[in-house]
Amino acid sequence: MIHINFLEILKTSFTLVILLFCSLVTMTFAIERWWYYRSVRIDVEKFMAAIKEFLEAHKHAEALNLASNSTGPVAAIVRIALLNRSRPKSEVAALLSAAQIDERGKLERYLGILGTMGNTAPFIGLFGTVVGIIKAFHDLALSGSGGPSVVAAGIAEALVATASGLAVAIPSAMFYNYFVKKVKDIASDMEASSIRILVYLGLS
Repeated sequence: MIHINFLEILKTSFTLVILLFCSLVTMTFAIERWWYYRSVRIDVEKFMAAIKEFLEAHKHAEALNLASNSTGPVAAIVRIALLNRSRPKSEVAALLSAAQIDERGKLERYLGILGTMGNTAPFIGLFGTVVGIIKAFHDLALSGSGGPSVVAAGIAEALVATASGLAVAIPSAMFYNYFVKKVKDIASDMEASSIRILVYLGLS
């Protein structure tokens, strides 16, 4: 059985160094996004029910205070509506639409990096494999009649690059799809909350 020294391969293969860097980038931004989404998470139904209760009691200051002290895109949307409740409906609706665009931009920040890692890592690994196989057959040509045993270790090491590329790409794709689903869910909450706050303010 051929023994593969992964540390030695890492020292000699620049593609594995690139993939190691890609894996660090993936984990860094995945953790950052997870922490961000966790920090802006609120119970939207409970929050909007409390806002409705304050507005029905004409306690606009209390509603604004609740929105200001709450985190997340939905609270930001409601806060903008409350601050501009004296404006015409069309203006408030336009401000809410603009706020949704701004908040969605914050939610989607760095997701492109995760998507790029998921798409390009397999190709980087494949490139490393091709380069490794070329090198292995070059060694075979230099050895003359050494037979398959001369290239067996080299090809095994080359295939490590493909495996490494997949090892980076699969988690990246999973993180990306998970976070995209989170963005869609929060965007739906923002849209629904925008409609509700207009109704609560009597601007529907």
